[in-house]
Amino acid sequence: MSPPPWLVIALLMGGVCWSVDLGAQQRRPPARRAPAPPPPPPAPITEPAVFACPSMLGEGVTTRRPFCDVLTGRDPADGIVIALPPHTGPVTLTFDLHNRHTYSEELIRTRRAYRHYTATIGVLTADNTLLARAVVQNEFRTPADLVERISGGAGPGGVKAVAPTGSEPISVAVPADEATVSILGEKLTIVRQDGVDTFSAPGRPVAVISNVQVQYRPAPVSRTPARR
Repeated sequence: MSPPPWLVIALLMGGVCWSVDLGAQQRRPPARRAPAPPPPPPAPITEPAVFACPSMLGEGVTTRRPFCDVLTGRDPADGIVIALPPHTGPVTLTFDLHNRHTYSEELIRTRRAYRHYTATIGVLTADNTLLARAVVQNEFRTPADLVERISGGAGPGGVKAVAPTGSEPISVAVPADEATVSILGEKLTIVRQDGVDTFSAPGRPVAVISNVQVQYRPAPVSRTPARR
């Protein structure tokens, strides 16, 4: 017994609709995945700074750290030029700032060794923009007031007469677009028992720095596309 014509037509129409719907489903693009979150920024690095010292005082006998004289001047190129590593974002420059004392056993014995030092320096960009001004102030009375003795001199034990005294930790935020900074001296005032001296003429050592470090986030490494 053959099915009625209307049933055949209905079945055919249903099959066509099901085929069209299945084909449409097969042609739908896959759902888009959510974009991956950006990678976290690199961790900050703290390391000794690379710098050019125009007047190196010398190496500390105990710490083995280099101590660099800070000279007065107005041109950043004449100062202590610190090269900043490739970085993202601002860089933090830190160093210890000291006064500069000429030690004398005779002055100690005769009780004339007292000095009160005040040294002022500036940290500048390459285009002579002042980023920060720093001051170190301290008194010297006895050898215990020296921070370190410097090797390479003709004095007892092979140390130099000039030595750092007093210590002031300095921290300077350097803008992200700077590649170098410079440290220059501005002024030194020395108070003695018999008077006061002030020095600001260019080229004179007025302070000492040591333990120079930079903290920064490394710049992303540029990847060269592979050759096909």
